[in-house]
Amino acid sequence: MQEDGWIDESRQTFITESQDLLVEMENALSVMSEGEDDEELLNAVFRAAHTIKGSSGLFGFDHIVNFTHQLETFLDKMRNKEITVTPHLVQLLLSCRDHLEALVEEVAEGVTKTTLEDAGNTLLEGLALFDPETKKQADNDDNDKGKLLNERVENSASVTRSDSQVETDDWLIYLKFSENVLRNGMDPLSFLRYLQTIGTLVNVTTILHNIPDAEHIDVESCYLSFQISFHGDVEKQMVENAFEFVEDDCDVHIIAPHSKLKHYVALIDNLSEDKELRLGEILLEVGLLTEKELQHALILQERSKQEHLDTKDEEEHGSVLPIGEILIEERIVPEETVNSALKKQQILKEKKVQENRSIRIDAGRLDDLINLVGELVIAGAGSSMLAQQINNEALIESTSVVSRLIEEIRDTALHLRMVPIGETFRRFHRVVREVTQNMDKSVELLIEGADTELDKTVAEKIVDPLTHMIRNSLDHGIEETPARKKAEKRETGQIILNAFYDSGSIIIEVSDDGRGVDKEKVLAKAIQNGLVNSGQDLTDKEILRLILEPGLSTAAKVSDLSGRGVGMDVVKRNLESLRGSVEIESTLGEGTCIRMRLPLTLSIIDGFLLGVGNATYVVPLDSVVECIEYTDTSVDRSNAHYINLRGEVLPFICLREFFAEEGGISQRENIIVVQGGEQKIGLVVDRLLGEFQTVIKPLSSIFSRLSGISGSTILGSGEVAMILDVAALVEQAGKVVQKEKPLYLH
Repeated sequence: MQEDGWIDESRQTFITESQDLLVEMENALSVMSEGEDDEELLNAVFRAAHTIKGSSGLFGFDHIVNFTHQLETFLDKMRNKEITVTPHLVQLLLSCRDHLEALVEEVAEGVTKTTLEDAGNTLLEGLALFDPETKKQADNDDNDKGKLLNERVENSASVTRSDSQVETDDWLIYLKFSENVLRNGMDPLSFLRYLQTIGTLVNVTTILHNIPDAEHIDVESCYLSFQISFHGDVEKQMVENAFEFVEDDCDVHIIAPHSKLKHYVALIDNLSEDKELRLGEILLEVGLLTEKELQHALILQERSKQEHLDTKDEEEHGSVLPIGEILIEERIVPEETVNSALKKQQILKEKKVQENRSIRIDAGRLDDLINLVGELVIAGAGSSMLAQQINNEALIESTSVVSRLIEEIRDTALHLRMVPIGETFRRFHRVVREVTQNMDKSVELLIEGADTELDKTVAEKIVDPLTHMIRNSLDHGIEETPARKKAEKRETGQIILNAFYDSGSIIIEVSDDGRGVDKEKVLAKAIQNGLVNSGQDLTDKEILRLILEPGLSTAAKVSDLSGRGVGMDVVKRNLESLRGSVEIESTLGEGTCIRMRLPLTLSIIDGFLLGVGNATYVVPLDSVVECIEYTDTSVDRSNAHYINLRGEVLPFICLREFFAEEGGISQRENIIVVQGGEQKIGLVVDRLLGEFQTVIKPLSSIFSRLSGISGSTILGSGEVAMILDVAALVEQAGKVVQKEKPLYLH
């Protein structure tokens, strides 16, 4: 049972890892589809396919292995510049990526036999059409193929370093004897006779170009060289041992049968990735190279190094032949296998770098860690409070150090959950491309601020809102090409995704250079739907916010993308569930910008404690601009009013009246100036209690519609304090100041 549990856990790890790799693959291909010809992007796609193939093999998912192996071979040809990258090819590779995702989903659902094999074969056949070699072979008839094969066999010496297209089971042996072999009592032909005892000599070609002119021939010297085709079911070590007694008097190069090259390449591909190997070690591991041959190549390399060290030419200084080139030039191993080993070595290096750089952690464990850190923050605050009450300087100093360390632990733990927003943004390249395929529109997606980080949970939950907004921009915002030409705009429309930090929040903008929003149409539709009263005086900002109301759409007709009045209200609801807000700016004929403001994290923030009557509130510290004293008690502060703040009109809300708090009024009230978006307001409070590390606790569903409150926290004393929703208070202040009834339900 324990073993079954381990298998299930490992399979789940495979699924999770594969899904992450498929996201990386899609991101890289999406960038490539925009015309980026970056070698690293192609390497990222190759690495993802290779890793999925290796992991699939561990679990016996042969159908995934077979598909990814052929895909990997094709990608390798792309990396070697044998196949040209085109937009159509990238689109087909994206389809292959989708097919891989479907195969992984089958595994996740427990499907034991795939039903997608035909679909995979169709995709592979489509890829083959981009392969020049496949095209060439398709253009040749059977006779031409036979002729080509014969030519390669006849010229086997020149193709021993090719790509294993010659199909023969013969070993190729290049044998050159030294001139002293006869003087040392060795018979060159005896070695050929020995080979016949362990196999069959298929062909022996005597190489004559080493024989000097007759007048210079020494009858005691040997000038023989042979190229031998040898057939035998033997290991390379046995063939090498045939020349053991004459190794000092001959130069021998042994090349494995060409039909086995694919076998060796497969062995190299399937080598364990647990440790990093050198090139020679990889070739030794699969039996393509013997220890003696490796030592010989290393000696030649060292000799080459020494020759360059002795030269005075600075450009040549230190220029040493790589061991792979030496093995090929000395005809010890075929070029194909050396290239395969080099690729394997690169994969091992990249995997080691990746492993050293990151570690996979279960999201649940990370959440548990954040929760424990939150409890530690609360406990630390309680200890600091007790130390202050006891008024013991040593204890106060000690708790101060502990509080500082807790703060550092908090920041580090929260940073573990932070991910770059670019990973979320890049997936929309494909959305834009696929949506515009059936539209008379040309649209490009630009990404800015991709390195901006936010909480992983927030990043995952904004995907749907972003999808709604981008699809709306594509359908409603960007005009058709003829309309853009008429408006003297660029034929290619732009949608820009941007992210940046502002006042402790992350701002995400979706903007386009399209037709903009017709505010009159929006207002007319809102009146028709009963969202506002006819004749009601609304600002442009309030009219644009009506777009976020359910059932409001100005689309002339319903399409696959929009027009049913759903979507933007979902955006608003989802953002509010994340303690976020949304603003819309638009200029008719120029474009629209939808701006989302979101918290960086959903768990722990720096707060500022406020005393109001008998209650305590917390305002996010990043929203606080300044604190000022307020002593004017001559006005009724049950509603918001204005004060003059250094020449700036500042509306304020008295929190005592707003939340109907009980308790005596302080003789020295203060105004906390807070900022939500571009708007500032003041909050009148009784006491300023200082900074406080706030662990956010969600409110019960009973209080989910409570205006001005976004959550709660536990103080060091064990009391509960409410966390203020600054954005909601800013909006409420604007409504009360204008003496308008609320336009929106909360």
